[in-house]
Amino acid sequence: MSSNPVAETVASLMPRARAELTELVAFKSVADFEQFPKSESEGAANWVADALRTDGFQDVALLDTPDGTQSVYGYLPGPEGAKTVLLYAHYDVQPPLDEAGWVSPPFELTERDGRWYGRGAADCKGGFIMHLLALRALKANGGVPVNVKVIAEGSEEMGTGGLERYAEEHPELLAADTIVIGDAGNFRVGLPTVTSTLRGMTMLRLKVDTLEGNLHSGQFGGAAPDALGALIRVLDSLRAEDGSTTVDGLTDETSWDGLVYDEEQFRKDAKVLDGVELIGSGPVADRIWARPAVTVLGIDCPPVVGATPSVQASARALVSLRVPPGVDAAAATKLLEAHLAAHTPWGARVSTEQIGQGQPFRADTTSPAYAAMAEAMAVAYPGQEMQYAGQGGSIPLCNTLASLYPQAEILLIGLSEPEAQIHAVNESVSPEELERLSVTEALFLRNYAAS
Repeated sequence: MSSNPVAETVASLMPRARAELTELVAFKSVADFEQFPKSESEGAANWVADALRTDGFQDVALLDTPDGTQSVYGYLPGPEGAKTVLLYAHYDVQPPLDEAGWVSPPFELTERDGRWYGRGAADCKGGFIMHLLALRALKANGGVPVNVKVIAEGSEEMGTGGLERYAEEHPELLAADTIVIGDAGNFRVGLPTVTSTLRGMTMLRLKVDTLEGNLHSGQFGGAAPDALGALIRVLDSLRAEDGSTTVDGLTDETSWDGLVYDEEQFRKDAKVLDGVELIGSGPVADRIWARPAVTVLGIDCPPVVGATPSVQASARALVSLRVPPGVDAAAATKLLEAHLAAHTPWGARVSTEQIGQGQPFRADTTSPAYAAMAEAMAVAYPGQEMQYAGQGGSIPLCNTLASLYPQAEILLIGLSEPEAQIHAVNESVSPEELERLSVTEALFLRNYAAS
């Protein structure tokens, strides 16, 4: 990184950043209180609030959102008449999944091979630390030239919409000229990237019932309808032979116009096993950024160990559908529900329950804020130009903010590059990326204030 006072300050702050991220990662802040104690999320929220107070934020508050979680808000005033920038991150995390698959404990930040490992290190506790680093660097080099609002969400990973509904009920709270969402990531380490589109999502819990109770498979198997078999059939109907998503009435022909994702690079990023084919057709970028994608997230059925020779009376599945820009998530939900009902075999009883939903997002990349970000990235990443990429994941708050504040410019950056393995075991963050992106954000705020 080229020498400049902001970059030098951020570099000097990295040991403190690591210590703080260690403390924040230690909270098991999964916003599923059937799996993890609510006190863990509350502890993380209080940590974030204390960090904002320590850094001079005013009006720091823990907001009780309608889904039973807390978002943390703070305001840092800038010069009189300055623009206002909202910085977003979330402190809730995905469950660690198979803890036995972690090389080091998921809630203990651990350095290994030049990266920091821990659940939330990149997604998105590291994003909150990035915001703090950027603001501290500006304070040490002439001051923060804009009004800053920070919002740290407590349930983004669950998709339960608490902050979206709170923002709709208090529209003045998050109003800003520009919004920086710190929950995306570079296309690869060292390549500065803004995320210009997000797929939306809908999540349904599907239940299939066929019998009043389980039956002996020897006595009744062959005629008694098997609920697990029916569930397998209906889930299989969601994919074509090549693995493409097939939901009746939902198009699968849109394309991505932007950064090209090489198929071999994708195989490496996704760690696809040798000999296993990718699913779908067309360019990889089309498949993951511009088209719908269904995923079966889980199935309730007897585990192999301890299973009995029984015809199953009931079975459930959790199904996720990612929705590309240009498709209304609510309409996609209805199509998915109708598809599941239409493709359930043998007259089995089928019911669905919506668990979460978020709209897709497309940014206006022609705005002055994007020019300010491009200039900042060119300094923080010498010799590199800012790239535009999509993201297959969802950040439902983006559309809420775009709707509430139609004049605001929205940018998405962050630490979730492919090596970070967010949502998987052994999630990690690159400290070099944390440093460079903190410099980027600081320079962006300075550039934007002068634009």
